[in-house]
Amino acid sequence: MVSHPMEKASNGTSALETQTAELDQPAALRKIISVSSIAAGVQFGWALQLSLLTPYVQLLGIQHKWASLIWLCGPISGMLVQPIVGYHSDRCTSRFGRRRPFIVAGAGLVTVAVFLIGYAADLGHSMGDQLNKPPRTRAIAIFALGFWILDVANNTLQGPCRAFLADLSAGNAKKTRTANAFFSFFMAVGNVLGYAAGSYRDLYKMVPFTMTESCDLYCANLKTCFFLSITLLVLVTFVSLCYVKEKPWTPEPTADGKASNVPFFGEIFGAFKELKRPMWMLQWALLFQQMLLIVTALNWIAWFPFLLFDTDWMGREVYGGNSDATASATAKKLYNDGVRAGALGLMLNAIVLGFMSLGVEWVGRKMGGAKRLWGVVNFILAICLAMTVLVTKQAENHRRDHGGAKTGPPGNVTAGALTLFAVLGIPQAITFSIPFALASIFSSNSGAGQGLSLGVLNLAIVVPQMVVSVGGGPFDEIFGGGNIPAFVLGAIAAAVSGILALTVLPSPPPDAPAFKTGAMGFH
Repeated sequence: MVSHPMEKASNGTSALETQTAELDQPAALRKIISVSSIAAGVQFGWALQLSLLTPYVQLLGIQHKWASLIWLCGPISGMLVQPIVGYHSDRCTSRFGRRRPFIVAGAGLVTVAVFLIGYAADLGHSMGDQLNKPPRTRAIAIFALGFWILDVANNTLQGPCRAFLADLSAGNAKKTRTANAFFSFFMAVGNVLGYAAGSYRDLYKMVPFTMTESCDLYCANLKTCFFLSITLLVLVTFVSLCYVKEKPWTPEPTADGKASNVPFFGEIFGAFKELKRPMWMLQWALLFQQMLLIVTALNWIAWFPFLLFDTDWMGREVYGGNSDATASATAKKLYNDGVRAGALGLMLNAIVLGFMSLGVEWVGRKMGGAKRLWGVVNFILAICLAMTVLVTKQAENHRRDHGGAKTGPPGNVTAGALTLFAVLGIPQAITFSIPFALASIFSSNSGAGQGLSLGVLNLAIVVPQMVVSVGGGPFDEIFGGGNIPAFVLGAIAAAVSGILALTVLPSPPPDAPAFKTGAMGFH
């Protein structure tokens, strides 16, 4: 007897629903915190990417308007890797558990990637790159390869980590929100460590052999930072996975006695076709998923220009420097000073992010729900991005009035820029927690697997990153170069995202399970 495909999908989603139900009660908070701490190791590396790698690729000889294309590897790998990894981690039958093998594999890939990135200049020089003739094509190729591997590794790590937290929460909405808040908190810890390391000029002295003929002070500091990030990631991953065990998952057999094998997209659609659920719940779930993806996509269109070019903005527009290989020594020094100031700003951002992450639950209740909170902070994001125009104009006026100042901006301009970095930690804490918590709760209510649901949400993040990576540099060039045009476009996207979150993103019907448990409204 052959089962109908939709029957198999229904059986498959029912089996996936029982995955977290195997835990009769949510795991102890200390275990959730332990798994969440892996985010610190992952985010340490991300912080180094965001603050140091855009300037680094320009030092290797890539022009500013094309530097954003390097970041294409992130969204492409995220689009392919995280949904696939999430899908297979939902069904992994390893004796070590469903999520832990993928987390270990991701950590191993990070180690390989960091070696390639850190030693790109050295390997390129040994293969024939000439130091005084940019671009260093061989170094750029090695760097790009390492960068691709690093993004694949990070996507392999983060999806299963968040799904593991959802498993440990056992479908409890409050525990799910708490787990995502701690994950966001440890992301902030990783950011603080990464940005602090990136802003320290003499870090390479801890590992003197990092400075070589082909790897100058900036490169040596970058290399040392990545060594530290690997140490932290391996340590927290080892401790967490040794302490928190997973119960191996065994798929439930179908009517014909075989284990269910739901097609990749069949699981999503099968969840909505399961007629045991009330029709209003299915309709709400489908509408909610669609609007969550749209609001998330607009939110990240706003974020990515600043996340990719924040330190470059400090070096170019605020400090008036230049990182091009042909730039003068003074211009390069100003640019590097600006990048270090940007790293300090990102560290302040991460501190605010960490404190805000711990207060998301309380603030959400005071604001009247997750939907309203998310909408309001998107307007904060829009205002901050728009304010970069004012800071840039003040810095330009100072240079014009002082005959092209060679000492950087005045204190009030620097303070204004650093204030923007710090305030942006507030909306960033919400961006790192609320959408993922809502996706996990949607998964629990619809029957889709946690890993796949979070992987699909990731598509709403990587597609905007791809748009920004492809169009950011050329778009800025149309308006005369620099980073401000993309920041202004981000401000508009943030405002639209806030409006949609407040007016269009649906709230669940009063008798929906998510509403009863306070999942959506922080009741």
